Amino acid sequence: MPHDAGAAVPCDVKDLTLAEVGKRRAESTFQAMPVLQTIRKRFIKTQPLAGVRIAACLQVTAESANLMITLRDGGASVVLCASNSLSTQDDVAATLARDYQIPVFAIKGESNEVYHSHIASALAHQPHITMDDGADLVNALHTRRQDLLSGVIGGTEETTTGVIRLRAMVRDGVLRYPIVAINDAQTKHLFGNRYGTGQSAIDGILRATNILMAGLTFVVCGYGWCGRGVATRARGMGAGVIVTEVDPIKALEALMDGCRVMPMGEAAAIGDVFVTVTGGKAVIGKEHFEKMRNGAILANAGHFNGEIDIEALGKLAGARHKTREFVEEFVLRDGRKLNLLGEGRPINLAAGEGHPASVMDLSFANQALSVEFMTKNHASLDKLVYGVPEELDKQVARMKLESMGVRIDRLTLDQERYLTSWSEGT
Repeated sequence: MPHDAGAAVPCDVKDLTLAEVGKRRAESTFQAMPVLQTIRKRFIKTQPLAGVRIAACLQVTAESANLMITLRDGGASVVLCASNSLSTQDDVAATLARDYQIPVFAIKGESNEVYHSHIASALAHQPHITMDDGADLVNALHTRRQDLLSGVIGGTEETTTGVIRLRAMVRDGVLRYPIVAINDAQTKHLFGNRYGTGQSAIDGILRATNILMAGLTFVVCGYGWCGRGVATRARGMGAGVIVTEVDPIKALEALMDGCRVMPMGEAAAIGDVFVTVTGGKAVIGKEHFEKMRNGAILANAGHFNGEIDIEALGKLAGARHKTREFVEEFVLRDGRKLNLLGEGRPINLAAGEGHPASVMDLSFANQALSVEFMTKNHASLDKLVYGVPEELDKQVARMKLESMGVRIDRLTLDQERYLTSWSEGT
């Protein structure tokens, strides 16, 4: 297991001298996470995770740092590795290792080989609970470290892509422990996916390119919660939005929301900016690159970098080079130039800072409460993927409203009886 000299715990981070900056960043971010603050205070008093070992594979950011600290303060022994090689904030990784004694294995820009070695280092913690963002940790556990599975009581999964992979494991009968799908919480997909991804994806594109959005033709591939958010923000900045979809219901919704809807083969010829938000594979491929306008911009706001077929794009190009920090220009043999942002990785993290802390407050509150739920209830759960319990989801929403000074109505007993009765009608 790698060890960075100067840290009190095993770790592999870029530079421990960055820790002071990272600590200030984490502390400042925590001020925008009032729900997690409340949970942390309770955890400190009640120690619901005492003796629990947790291996987490998440985006290593100031927001996730505060989740790790909350779990640690609840009694857990926590290890963190990165779920995306370009999303790591090196100063945050340093402060977790140096100042909070949480083992961290994450370096921004790490190679694929190092990425998988870091996952192996996290699994060496012999976790009771896994926390994942994309299901790579779970996959490694089920394929390369099956010897550890008997000690795992449960897990959580943060994102859509991971949930899709986990449900495929359930269908194949190979998932060996219960996992809570954080992504299925309404306070996650309604807010984190729609408002968080919507804003942060556009922010990442603008940071990478400094383009003017107004007047551009903006193609959104996929109209799930993330796609809805990206489309809404692009339209709000003056872009004309086209949506491509495979689901007829989502396509109809996009049309009624004011977007143009068409196949990708048609959109490819008229788009200026393309953003994939599907969780799928090769959504934009060779046949689309061949139709695109000179100067077209390609970005991904899904999880993995497979949504854009980068290998096919490379084969079409006679040359490729960086024009800005997060922009790689592919010069096609006919002279057209296509611009790939952030190596095709999630643009909100590759070129930006990800979701605002106030949004991640909801997601990570769900994570903390779901870990507590799993610790208490794992023995009664089957080896399936579960949604966040509705009472926890509503608890998070209620705590968020309270932190914002917002009060809402409550049903009277008579109203409750009426809504649950079949005998009283018109």
